Amino acid sequence: MSTYDVVGIGIGPFNLGLAALADPLADVDAVFLDQADEFRWHPGMMLEGATIQVPFLADLVTMADPTSPFSFLAFLKATGRLYPFYVRESFYPLRAEYDQYCRWVAARLDSLRWGRRVVAVEHDASADEYVVTAEVAGDDGGIRRERYQARHVVLGVGTTPRLPPPLAGLAESAGRTPGAGPVIHTADYLPHRDALRASGAVTVVGSGQSAAEVYRDLLEDAGAFRLDWVTRSPRFFPMEYTKLTLEMTSPEYTDHFHGLAPELRDLVGREQRNLYKGISGDLIDDIYDTLYRRTALGREVPTTLLSDTEVVAARTEPADDGGPEHVLTLRHAQLGRTVEHRTRAVVAATGYGAGVPELLEPVRDRLLLDDRGRFDVTRDYAVSTDGRIHTLNGEEHTHGVTAPDLGFGPWRNSVVLAKITGREPYRVERRIAFQQFGLPGGLPDGGTPAASPAPAAEATR
Repeated sequence: MSTYDVVGIGIGPFNLGLAALADPLADVDAVFLDQADEFRWHPGMMLEGATIQVPFLADLVTMADPTSPFSFLAFLKATGRLYPFYVRESFYPLRAEYDQYCRWVAARLDSLRWGRRVVAVEHDASADEYVVTAEVAGDDGGIRRERYQARHVVLGVGTTPRLPPPLAGLAESAGRTPGAGPVIHTADYLPHRDALRASGAVTVVGSGQSAAEVYRDLLEDAGAFRLDWVTRSPRFFPMEYTKLTLEMTSPEYTDHFHGLAPELRDLVGREQRNLYKGISGDLIDDIYDTLYRRTALGREVPTTLLSDTEVVAARTEPADDGGPEHVLTLRHAQLGRTVEHRTRAVVAATGYGAGVPELLEPVRDRLLLDDRGRFDVTRDYAVSTDGRIHTLNGEEHTHGVTAPDLGFGPWRNSVVLAKITGREPYRVERRIAFQQFGLPGGLPDGGTPAASPAPAAEATR
């Protein structure tokens, strides 16, 4: 069995970008595995007309290699869409367009292996290499196993939808109650949209762009059903787009954040959610304008927007008409009071969470974990004691706002490739911000920001 320089587990945008950047490198033999049959990016939220929230430069490769044949502009040129995109005069691609672009890149990479469910990562002590085991469905309906030897492993499994306990229990109850309306995460919105509309009353729970997009998508037909939006955020806050704030998606700020004490990182991370979990200002205005238009001339729309309000309990019980309905106990933070809110369906825009995948259990003794059982990710994105298991978008608690940022993905992949190759195939910028984070003289513990894993030099290919 031959040994790969890197085996990637999961093929989302970040590992797909790593595959694209590794493709032209003669000294990197890579393979990437995913249990899906093809690339799909947030299919449950592929709403008509929705755009991604970062400019087109935040594609899979451009911020590492503007000359890459896998850039978004190369995709537009190849598909005859470059001039229409130019005339459109918007930096923000359609969400469906970004998904199509990623599929276009995936179709051009020989290193991707679909239909492979990775079940274990083990360490081969005799060779000091990792062995990745994947299950593959055979044509006869049976399951066979494939084994891949690797010097480095890169986790690109992404994050999973998260429901707070009251809504998780409600979803389980609804699944066992005949006739109960859907209780879903926004990740599953589109397949359930018709059932939501037919339920008679929908409540959107959560804040951020996904909650706003679902509310806006349903709002046009509200009247045929009731529509409410509940968020524990103090207000429906917009995403922060000012340029000095955007500098926080920089190597320097990541150095600063990584150097903070873990408990302080957790606190700062919660306070920074509006930097990347807020709502597009244009969408907020569009929701208001739609409400204004639909209520003009005294018309009524059966909808309520509640901020600073949290779902603290939930249950399903019979309604007056005999059918089941969901009862949410809502607590207003400022007033300290609770009320019960009745609805027939719930859409939870309650975010995603990262964890330590079970497939790493055989090498758990080699993992870097904090006192809460999370990855204790090093500055250069390693999660193992030997620095050869890496994570992409599993480090929000250690690296801050850059973890989920599409535009920072190529920079992180450049760092990982430098670790794998011992050189800088793509130049790793160390300073890009005009401002300084923290105080002169280094990090709060008196240290200095972590250096990139390869010496400063011009990129070589």
